[in-house]
Amino acid sequence: MPQDSGSAGGASGPTSDGERREGPRIPIEMWVEETTESERYFRRAGNLSRGGLGLDHTIPLPLATVVNLTFTLPGDSSAVQISGEIVSTAGPEELRMGVKFINITDDARARIDAYLARVGVSV
Repeated sequence: MPQDSGSAGGASGPTSDGERREGPRIPIEMWVEETTESERYFRRAGNLSRGGLGLDHTIPLPLATVVNLTFTLPGDSSAVQISGEIVSTAGPEELRMGVKFINITDDARARIDAYLARVGVSV
């Protein structure tokens, strides 16, 4: 399965605006189910890019934690299932974290790309 180097706060190279992600980050409001080996959380996504997403109003997990994510993109009828790695966290006064998609399936990539295209983002 292909790996992606971009993220919503990730660890690829910086883009021209100083951020490190694949493609533009767009605002989004959706719930994300996040599971680890022993825990399950429901988090609110605040932004999405081709390579990852940002989770807002949440106590961050440690950097490099691998999580399984399940979410339904606005306008879709079925959920996307994808793995991610925690690549950024905010300071103590802001509760958020960035997740980089890893081991992206062709189906997940196609559905994320289709959503981004629907909202006018070039992929």
